[in-house]
Amino acid sequence: TGLFAKWRWFFVYATQIFFYGMPWLQWGDRQAMLFDLEARRFYIFGLVLYPQDVVYLSGILIISALLLFLFTAVAGRQWCGYTCPQTVYTEIYLWIEKKIEGDRSARMRLDAAPMSASKFGRKLLKQIAWISVGLWTGFTFVGYFTPIRELAVHVAQWTLGPWETFWIFFYGFATYGNAGYMREQVCKYMCPYARF
Repeated sequence: TGLFAKWRWFFVYATQIFFYGMPWLQWGDRQAMLFDLEARRFYIFGLVLYPQDVVYLSGILIISALLLFLFTAVAGRQWCGYTCPQTVYTEIYLWIEKKIEGDRSARMRLDAAPMSASKFGRKLLKQIAWISVGLWTGFTFVGYFTPIRELAVHVAQWTLGPWETFWIFFYGFATYGNAGYMREQVCKYMCPYARF
């Protein structure tokens, strides 16, 4: 609770509305943000980038990295605390866990209790919710590289290509594992930004 927790939840909502909503946004006759690797074109609203425009993309990435380091040097780890996907998805997964199994003390009591239908049902429901969020995240991620409306049709008809299937499940599993189980361990041991 408190001011910083409210800001964290504000950024959880803001980043997720952007991430999940942007692929569905249309710009003229195409998706507003689409990284079409097959056609070698990156569409960002009205801007179209080609492979030979890698200089501009590199410049944008370098400026973004320098801004990240500047903000961190001036005011601490805002990226880590508010907008890092690991933080955001961990907050979402913790919220799901709290809604289904209760607060920390209730979860500890549930874990210590013998297996029952109620305990099994809660654990199963939590896993289904976590897996659903992970798969939806994987689907949305792939929707930035394959037009998401076509992708949704392929998912509904079970006609996904092998690469689309792989990346949906890979990204979904990574989200599920990192946010559901590894949580802060990712930040502590795996994140290169924490090393900086």
